[in-house]
Amino acid sequence: MARSLPSFCLHRIRSDGGGAPPPSILCAREAGSGHGADDVDGNAKEKETAEEKKGGEGGGAGGGAVGRKVMVVADGGGDEARTALQWALSHSVRPCDTVVLLDVVRSAAGAGAGGKNRDDPTRGGQCLETMRSICRAKRPEVHVEMCLVEGKERGPTIVEAARKQGVSLLVMGQKKRSLTWRLLVMWMAAGGKGGGGGGTVEYCVQNAACMALAVRRKSRRGGGYLITTRRQRDFWLLA
Repeated sequence: MARSLPSFCLHRIRSDGGGAPPPSILCAREAGSGHGADDVDGNAKEKETAEEKKGGEGGGAGGGAVGRKVMVVADGGGDEARTALQWALSHSVRPCDTVVLLDVVRSAAGAGAGGKNRDDPTRGGQCLETMRSICRAKRPEVHVEMCLVEGKERGPTIVEAARKQGVSLLVMGQKKRSLTWRLLVMWMAAGGKGGGGGGTVEYCVQNAACMALAVRRKSRRGGGYLITTRRQRDFWLLA
């Protein structure tokens, strides 16, 4: 069972460039619907003022659209995680959305000899701060939340955190695997095992309650991205 670390409780961070949503035009119109011609003129002027204010903010509230939560797994702040974050910011996140940066540290029972970095909450917090800086530099109008949780197994912990946060999209970075590895994962998925033995990313893609994507660059020189979902594997997105 995953739990949020006391010193890294989920907190909302508002970028300097963010703006409050514009006042509702509909509410202003309904408030004066039972009055005379003067009230109608006043409401029309109020509507124009609201539209000007909305245009001046550059649509920062997404035109009144309902914002989603897009979770990006930090995974220690590695290159794969940064690629996933850059893809999410440029291809998926809207101005009205909230980006949730998640990292997992292993609990004392689950940490092994190779999990020393995962056991240090301070290091995990630094990785999240680095990725938050990327968000502020590339999309200053987007709200950012950071979440550091502790769990024995990364896959189930990430899936549970996404469910608790009510995210609409889960984005993870993925390393390039060998052909044998990919064939093994496809065979396990076809056998109804849900990718349980295919690694953390494969587990999350198959078991997350929301849409989950694994992202990696096609090549270091560019060439777009390869996207893996529950139904498609290594879909080439040229962008």
